[in-house]
Amino acid sequence: MKKYTVGVVGVGAVGTEMIRLLKRRNFPAESITILARSERDEVIDGETYHVLPASPEAFEGMDFAFFAGTEGSKGASQTLGWEAVKRGCIVIDNGDDFRMDDRVPLVVPEVNPDALKDHQGFVANPNCSTIIALMAIAPIHKAVGIDRFVACTYQAVSGTGASAVTELENQTRAWASGNAPEKEVYPHPIAFNVLPHIGGDKLEPGVTSEELKMKRETHKILGDASIRVSTTCVRVPVFNSHSEAIHMELKGPFSPEEAREVLSRSPGVRVVDDLGKAEYPMPLDASGKEEVLVGRIRKDSSVDNGLALFVAGDNLWKGAALNAIQIAEKLIEMDLVKTGR
Repeated sequence: MKKYTVGVVGVGAVGTEMIRLLKRRNFPAESITILARSERDEVIDGETYHVLPASPEAFEGMDFAFFAGTEGSKGASQTLGWEAVKRGCIVIDNGDDFRMDDRVPLVVPEVNPDALKDHQGFVANPNCSTIIALMAIAPIHKAVGIDRFVACTYQAVSGTGASAVTELENQTRAWASGNAPEKEVYPHPIAFNVLPHIGGDKLEPGVTSEELKMKRETHKILGDASIRVSTTCVRVPVFNSHSEAIHMELKGPFSPEEAREVLSRSPGVRVVDDLGKAEYPMPLDASGKEEVLVGRIRKDSSVDNGLALFVAGDNLWKGAALNAIQIAEKLIEMDLVKTGR
């Protein structure tokens, strides 16, 4: 098997999981280099990695570069992404800077792998909540068509980064000790609270950027701008894994039983759906899993041809690091890598 030189740009929450998953999935890496702002050593699962400063020259001879910024982070791919492409490297970017760029495919490998065929060396990872939703929505859209869906998200603090995880831990300890919680990452305490506010609202008044991403990215990935999308994104006091309640208005009749059958045959999806046995998707069960869990599949009688379901997925894995690695694996499978030595 051909081996590839691999770089990971950033070693925060997502970058660390990328390193772990590259090892876990036996990605054909000849070498793995971590790039960041400063040179140092980082220990991941007992193995020491020497981190090198990120620069355009660092991508010379590199086949794949995974830009591992957490959601909303700016800078690395803006500054270095196309510089890496110029040097023959394929960039897979977890940030949101180029998702809607016409030059850049926006890909969930189980959903729209054909978008990779005309790649120009730069591929974008969708937003974490979009990926998790579309793992359930796309098979149903392919089977019967979707006119409209409403998604309410319950997003874990790890989506913000390691500092938010620490803040939830500290606030929980403070509450248990009878002390006032200190806040720095979020505008309000997150422990024992929910914040219906993820991202800014400069693009569309009253709509946060996280909510807008769901609509725009869904349209691009599914290739169907006619789908009406409404989203409310909420940060919840969960360490890892996003959950979403999704209500769909379909183009024709489609029973819950048909939906279960379609989803049970969909790669990367695991149906967990037995209300009588208290079996349904939960973030605790989704954390550290490669599949997206789908359950609570039922008829939505508020609209014609309505269907409702609940999903949970690891936002650092399928919502970020795993999806990026699967994109690279798909490029190799489709023989679309021209940089390998």
